[in-house]
Amino acid sequence: MPYFDCAPGVRMHYVVDDYTDPWRKAETILMLHGNCESGQAWYGWVPHLARRYRVVRPDMRGFGASTPMPADFDWPMDTVIGDFVKLMDHLEIDRAHVIAAKIGGVISRSFAARQPGRVQTLTVVGSPPPVRGDRHTAPDRVREVREQGIEHWARRSMGQRLGSRFPKEGAEWWIRYMARTPLSTELGFVGTINFSENPDDLPRIRCPTLVIVTRGSAHASVDETHAWVKQIPDATLKVLEGDSFHSAATDPDECAEATLEFIERHASR
Repeated sequence: MPYFDCAPGVRMHYVVDDYTDPWRKAETILMLHGNCESGQAWYGWVPHLARRYRVVRPDMRGFGASTPMPADFDWPMDTVIGDFVKLMDHLEIDRAHVIAAKIGGVISRSFAARQPGRVQTLTVVGSPPPVRGDRHTAPDRVREVREQGIEHWARRSMGQRLGSRFPKEGAEWWIRYMARTPLSTELGFVGTINFSENPDDLPRIRCPTLVIVTRGSAHASVDETHAWVKQIPDATLKVLEGDSFHSAATDPDECAEATLEFIERHASR
C-alpha cells in the first residue's frame, strides 16, 4: 500500500485511482473524508471520476491505514492542511480539484482559503456550518466515546446522518466501518478539530466552489448552508431531495455527476 511520511513518526496512507487515457495528462482530484472515515468512504464516487481524472484518496492522519494519533494531539488546522499539501508535493501535484464531505468540508474550506494556489476548484458535500451552535457538546462527545466507544456513538447518530431512505444493511456497514477508527485518534479529534470554526476563511476562498446539501438534512439545513455559501465570492449551492446529512455516502451517483459537471466547467483544458 502507498504511504509517505507526512511528519516524524506519522505515515499517511493514500490510494490513487487513475483510469484516464495514458497519453493524456489528467488533472487531479483530491478527496477529503470525514470523521471516523478513510479514503474508502468515496467508493461510490470513484467509478464516475477516475475515467476522466486522476483521483487521490488519502487517509487523514490518525484514520484508516494512516498512523493513529495520541489522544492528547491537539489537531491544529494548519497541520492537517499541511499534510495534504505535502502529499500533493510528494505526488508532484501543483493544483487539485478538492472534494470533501462532513468535517472534511470544514477542513477543505480552510485549505482553499489558506492555500489558494493549490486548490483549483472546491466541492463540499454535506458539511457543517463554519460556526456550530453545538460546540458545548464537545466534552460530552469526548466522554461518550471514552466511556462507551465509537460504535455506540455511530449507532446512536447514524439515523440522522444517513437519513430515512438509506437501507438498514448499508447503515450497519457504515457503523462498523466508522467503529474501526483508533480510539486515541477520535478522543483528540472529536474534542478539537471536529468542532472547529472557520468563518473568517469563507470570504478568502477564491476558487469556484460547489456546495451540495439535502433539503431535509438535520445537521445542515438549506438556510444554514446558504448563509455561509453566500459569503464565498464564487459559490453555487445545489439542493438534493431527501433528509440525509451525509449525502456523499447516500447519494454518491447524483453527487458525483453534479461534481463532474461542475469541475468540467472549470478544468484547465
